[in-house]
Amino acid sequence: MNLALTPALRGPASRLAALTAAALLACTSGLARAAGPAEDPKTVIAAPHYGDALFHFYQGRYFSAVTTLMASQQFERLAPHDDEGEVLRGGLLLSYGLHDEAGQIFARLIERQAPPRVRDRAWFYLAKIRYQRGLAAGAEEALGRIGDRLPVELEEERILIHAQLLMGRQDYAAASDLLDRAAQQKVFTSRYLRYNLGVALLRQGDDARGRALLEELGRAPAETEEYRSLRDQANLALGFAALQAGRPQEARASLERVRLHAMHANKALLGFGWAAAALKDQKLALVPWTELASRQASDPAVLEARIAVPYAFAELGAFGQALEHYQAALAAYEQERQALDASIAAIRSGALLQGLLERNPGEEMGWFWSIGTLPEMPHPGHLTAVLAQHEFQEAFKSWRDLQFLQRNLAGWQDRLGVYGDMLATRRAAYAERLPGVLADLQRTGTAALQQRRDGLAAELAQAEANLDGQAFADARQRELQALVASSRRIVAEMPTGAEADAARERLRLAEGALNWQLARQQPDRAWEARKALAAVDAGVAEARGREAAVVRAQRDEPARFDAFDRRIAEIGTRIGALTPRVTALAAEQQQRVQELAVAELERQKLRLDDYATQARFAVAQIYDRAIASRSPDDATRR
Repeated sequence: MNLALTPALRGPASRLAALTAAALLACTSGLARAAGPAEDPKTVIAAPHYGDALFHFYQGRYFSAVTTLMASQQFERLAPHDDEGEVLRGGLLLSYGLHDEAGQIFARLIERQAPPRVRDRAWFYLAKIRYQRGLAAGAEEALGRIGDRLPVELEEERILIHAQLLMGRQDYAAASDLLDRAAQQKVFTSRYLRYNLGVALLRQGDDARGRALLEELGRAPAETEEYRSLRDQANLALGFAALQAGRPQEARASLERVRLHAMHANKALLGFGWAAAALKDQKLALVPWTELASRQASDPAVLEARIAVPYAFAELGAFGQALEHYQAALAAYEQERQALDASIAAIRSGALLQGLLERNPGEEMGWFWSIGTLPEMPHPGHLTAVLAQHEFQEAFKSWRDLQFLQRNLAGWQDRLGVYGDMLATRRAAYAERLPGVLADLQRTGTAALQQRRDGLAAELAQAEANLDGQAFADARQRELQALVASSRRIVAEMPTGAEADAARERLRLAEGALNWQLARQQPDRAWEARKALAAVDAGVAEARGREAAVVRAQRDEPARFDAFDRRIAEIGTRIGALTPRVTALAAEQQQRVQELAVAELERQKLRLDDYATQARFAVAQIYDRAIASRSPDDATRR
């Protein structure tokens, strides 16, 4: 029984659901903080495309996040977040199990002299996920690359992971030494650290210190369900260690502290019964074993209790009751065997996988997803041991991701048809509009516009050179000029005399006032004219640009259409090649996942066979005892 624990690795289903997400966010924020004040917790996103990838990430759409991120990296759109983007990509690739690719990303970051705290976080999370996936050598290699810049909470978890790896290769002395040195530092307060130290000391042979640590945890107040479960685990470890050491009284005291309806209750009840049996108190042993025998039969402890109860009756001399319970156990084992066969048939029919997929839908693929709801099965209790397997969880997630990829490829195949229709529509629209555009350009060509502009510019230059204010007269002033001219003809035809002289004088004054006004306004009017001419120049330049664009479009647009056409065809070919591969892999992975589940149920059947054999052997012993206890007179009369 593996007693070692870390706070984040208490079950296969919790492998990456929250931890890797926290890892990625810590890496990303760590990089951002490295570029600014260390105490500033805010990260400013300066690149919209990086923000787009983060949006998908925080929405839980990790496939969209990594594809968006990689596309933006391809077009160099992430600056100034290039390092943060690489760390995010490395973490997402890690979450899909691509350890080599992620390791290369982290190595490149280190070569680019990323800040030490960023580098240490990167190697820490790489080590952590390798450990979670059972890659012990790779995890140790990554741990060895970590410096001294980890924050306290991550440093404590690093020590726990390192200790677990050491205990995994049975180097309990090194593990206990590592944990002991950490426990002496006041900054590390984790109960898991002390629990693992206690286990390592027991395995090393230092029973006194190991028992003292576990005893302290087994009696400590527990504020949360997590710590109450850890306390139960500590008491369970103490109890079974005492049983193995031949101290049943001490084992009873520890196992009594395990909660009756908690996760470890069945093992505790079984151990308590064996402790009582070791003390020759069979009646006391019957109390926990009878309770345990009434529980869910899929638990190995319950199966063992089914034959432990008649064993206790036999030890008490109650052979009739023992025989009755043995026969009941054999019947229960046969019934459970049939139930296991029904569950195996359901699994092989695909009901388990399809049910898990239907009951636990997810928008996208990803290792962060976990099973939350069980499907309808003939005997759901059998799924506990199946789903508890780390290998099953990993294999099922791979199968689920392949299902997502199948849907994704099918969706892209449909979209390619839509894109083809869109391209055909654009081709038709281009061919339809081009003649009209060319006709408009011919009617209003830039050459004619340029000629008119040049004429206006020449008139403006001449008027400015001659200081000709009349050239800049507005409409009202031109009306007045025409009125003066007509008045001059009228006055010229008037007979001489005082009245004609007065009219001529008034006309002269009016004409002078008008000329004075035009002369005074000439600089401003000339400036406005130059300004208008500049606007004309801009308009002519824009017209030339549009004309050039039309010329380019005649050359480039058909080529672009052809390029898009080729791209659609290429992607269609790739999808056509990938689809059967993914389909085959999905079928192969489904078979593997189902066989993993079936293998676990077959192991349960083997346990049943073992217990049934023990029960039959015990029944034979009871009959032998009964025959041996008969008197000689009974034998003679028979």
